[in-house]
Amino acid sequence: MRLGVDVGGTFTDLLLQDDISKRTYRAKTPSTPEDQSIGVETGIRLICERAGVSPSDISVVLHGTTVATNAVLEGKGARVGLLVTKGFEHTLHLAKSWTPGPLFGWIVMEKPDPLAALRDTRGIPERMTARGEIMTELDEARAVALIDDLCGSGIEALTISLMHSYANPAHEQRLREIVAERFPDLQVSLSSEILPEFREYDRAITTVMNDYVRPIMTRYLSRIENRLRDAGVASKLHIVRSDGGLMSAAAASDRPVYTVLSGPAGGVTATGMVARRTGLNKLLAFDMGGTSTDVSVILDGEPMITRSTEVGYFPAKVPTLDVRSVGAGGGSIAEVAELTSSLRVGPRSAGAVPGPVAYRRGGTEPTVSDANVVLGYLPQKLLGGDMDLDVEGARTAVAGIGEQIGLSPEDAALGILDIANEVMLGALRVITVQRGLDPRDFGIVAFGGAGPLHGNAMAALLGCYPVVIPANPGVLSALGFLEAEFKNEFVQTLIRATSEGEDSVIWDHFATLRAKAVAWLDEQEIESADRGLSYTLDLRYEQQGFEVSIPVPAESVETASDLASVLGNFHETHERLYGVRFDLPIELVALRVIATGATPAVEDTPPAAGSVDPKDAVIEVSRAYFAGAWQETTHYDRDRLAVGARVEGPAIIRQYDTTTVLLPDHYAEVDDHGNLMIWPVKKGA
Repeated sequence: MRLGVDVGGTFTDLLLQDDISKRTYRAKTPSTPEDQSIGVETGIRLICERAGVSPSDISVVLHGTTVATNAVLEGKGARVGLLVTKGFEHTLHLAKSWTPGPLFGWIVMEKPDPLAALRDTRGIPERMTARGEIMTELDEARAVALIDDLCGSGIEALTISLMHSYANPAHEQRLREIVAERFPDLQVSLSSEILPEFREYDRAITTVMNDYVRPIMTRYLSRIENRLRDAGVASKLHIVRSDGGLMSAAAASDRPVYTVLSGPAGGVTATGMVARRTGLNKLLAFDMGGTSTDVSVILDGEPMITRSTEVGYFPAKVPTLDVRSVGAGGGSIAEVAELTSSLRVGPRSAGAVPGPVAYRRGGTEPTVSDANVVLGYLPQKLLGGDMDLDVEGARTAVAGIGEQIGLSPEDAALGILDIANEVMLGALRVITVQRGLDPRDFGIVAFGGAGPLHGNAMAALLGCYPVVIPANPGVLSALGFLEAEFKNEFVQTLIRATSEGEDSVIWDHFATLRAKAVAWLDEQEIESADRGLSYTLDLRYEQQGFEVSIPVPAESVETASDLASVLGNFHETHERLYGVRFDLPIELVALRVIATGATPAVEDTPPAAGSVDPKDAVIEVSRAYFAGAWQETTHYDRDRLAVGARVEGPAIIRQYDTTTVLLPDHYAEVDDHGNLMIWPVKKGA
């Protein structure tokens, strides 16, 4: 029995997969921002009770967490000390000399303080060249004095990031030995291990970010492992990486920077699974939760991977799924701006506490969820009847907004949803239109607690169909964790012209990286049959600023063949991505070996019960507000809709973990995999 746990801003979602009976169980419980592990323990007890099993029956726990992300965004990380090469103490301050505005951006930009303060930075006398040759020997006597001064000042973690250490880490390793001798309890990260790549600022900030969140992540994982034991769970805990892979809890404690986008990764992985099973190779993932919405693109059934991301103002050069986030969710607060008297929604969120007014947890400000309640899109009871909504409270809160701008409660609620939809539409345009992709060529998978409420409306705005509502949309991210595989990436910067002809050097480096990858697979106890190794080269035209990753066939690595086919692939890939190829020398930048360990797939289980006739699934008929008027709207129980059942809009389709809104002039049909497929009537006629 495998358990996926996704901690969100409002709810903690859990999905339990019984690999023997092929049954899945789901549960949602309010998140506990003061200590996320409390909500996780509560959820585990709840889902085990629902499944009729003991916590000791769980064989593995797969957990996505936002602990690292929140620590950076909220500025609540550890006090980090930084050792750099003498003369480069201002690396984090200079950054990339970039401002967010194209014109006069520097006038309005409030540049954040670096994650490691200048007062906690020390310059070590030493220097390596870009080829890894020692230019200036390490001055150990001076290094000891600087280390004693810095580490004795109260720092909680230490980053060592020296010039060109990716080419030769000897000085970084020696400094770590000195620190271990004098301050054995201090957590230390080396840039040559966290990110052994060139570009000094990227390597330094990524490693500092690792230490900035490391003590917090270590404490959190310790708490959650203790709570798992208290709940009776004896299995191992694995953490989801930003690229959708898995890592052990111990590895996550050492390298938490690889989890900065852990939360959204599960939903993107699950969307890829939906694409492969339905044959819809072009999909947009639309994950709307309580505090934010995450969107991404699936092409040819696979999510897009990027080598870097941003957490707030700070870049993190780690492999991540290409996800864009906006501050719009079910808990986003609606308010009227004082100066302009205009309605705005988000990015402030009511979160889990106090939450939307309708949730009866002390919330007083109207939210997107309250607007859905006012319009009749949400039933009076959620979570299978476990949560009773305060309909009148939500209406009173939304009516207060309406009075300020001269609108009825219904039109104010509709305005709140329209603005929230426009915010989310902007994120979807960024990942499609701004990249030359036509959203009309895509379907959209709507999931998360609020995704199915807004999915049909987003598709109508973008013209992307079908809208796919998976069988377990409210807990789809937790399901995606079960689909994730173990993954780690091993990289070596090697800047050289490919025309130099010394291909043997490249194959030797690949052999070294492969040995590290195999050793990691051994540490993770991955069975031989489940192991996978893939190889890539980062290439660019000579003097270009950025590179493109090109796969290298495994047989080419094993037989040390020539690079002609790989270089030809680079030309084709560059032309496909940027519309041009050049007759210029190609330069090698880095080699990568990606190790993977397969996990059991979650089997596709279409509805076994229910009826093709939607009349057999009717729960009630109540009023809902569509197209500026109240309409009698049928509510259906999704669990009673069998494969082939077709529901005409407008309709509300209810299930334990979410509610789906089907707009007028649309219909929904249950496909062979149990997904709800929403189409406009004109297209499906």
